[in-house]
Amino acid sequence: MRTRVVISGLGTALAGVSGPGALLGAGGSADGSDPVSALRGPGLRYKDRATKLALAAAERALHDAGLLDADGPVADGPVADGPGADRSDFGVVVSTNWGNVDTVCDTSATIRERGYAATSPMLLPNTASNVTASWVAITHGLRGANMTLCNGPTSGLDAVHWARNLIASGRLTRALVIGVEPVNAPVERLVAGAGDDVPLLDGAVALVAEAEEAVLARGGRSLAAVGPYARRSGLSAAVSEVRRHETAPPALWYLPEPPLGTVAPAHPDPGSVPTHDLSARFGRCSGALGVLQCVAATAELARTGHPSVLTSAGHGTEPGRPGTGDDAAAALLLLSSSASGGAP
Repeated sequence: MRTRVVISGLGTALAGVSGPGALLGAGGSADGSDPVSALRGPGLRYKDRATKLALAAAERALHDAGLLDADGPVADGPVADGPGADRSDFGVVVSTNWGNVDTVCDTSATIRERGYAATSPMLLPNTASNVTASWVAITHGLRGANMTLCNGPTSGLDAVHWARNLIASGRLTRALVIGVEPVNAPVERLVAGAGDDVPLLDGAVALVAEAEEAVLARGGRSLAAVGPYARRSGLSAAVSEVRRHETAPPALWYLPEPPLGTVAPAHPDPGSVPTHDLSARFGRCSGALGVLQCVAATAELARTGHPSVLTSAGHGTEPGRPGTGDDAAAALLLLSSSASGGAP
């Protein structure tokens, strides 16, 4: 029997956003304080901003899923997998395109100007591309598959898809999926160099994906189910592929953000489906976009009971149209938790 993968927890680390339910501007209010200011514990001084943002969003998603003890660590016992669980079936998948670029650039500059011996032994390990996913796993004792996707505009939806695959294949029981992008001087220089003046997202979002039977066994709640996914050379093809499985039109379609440094191409005709562009509110989200869309879609499905919401990222290349610079486009359907089935 194919494992149905559901989303059981959501978390945000976005200034001015009180939680997932407020991503569409509905419900809740929050001040504009830096979300990492609430973090406590040793070692924060040596962590880059992307890692701090990811840790903040991860903690909130785990808490929302009912997977944290009162003292903070991921729960053993009846809340999770039983006494002494080693959590080797709990993985982390992070999507980020800018990630730790600040640490990499600063370290490169130090080596160029003063030599390798001038680098900090506390900071040098943070130049690894998987550092954010690693620190999230270390912090919460998650010993399952651990990976970072840096895959351009489709990266966030790709991360949700690969988390689902890891669970459906039996490699994991649950996975913490995080989309994060920081704003710092190196990121701003890189984006400006591409001729782009769109504001940038500085934040993180997270979701907990689980095998449905694991959620039921621990008495958790399923907020939405992960439905069909497609990655194609163009947006129309990706959307058509996932929508061919639907029994009713989605209640909402989250649109891709404009390609970096170019004017956004026309979207496929949505027909009667309402559309929403999260980048119009949060700025360029890059690798965080797909996860941000899935968190917003899940909150919307849990609130309204609609049958499905469509998410999409990247424009790719459409026949007869100029290239956008995006190498591909991806689409993914989120389904109501009460809907039957899941990914085909």
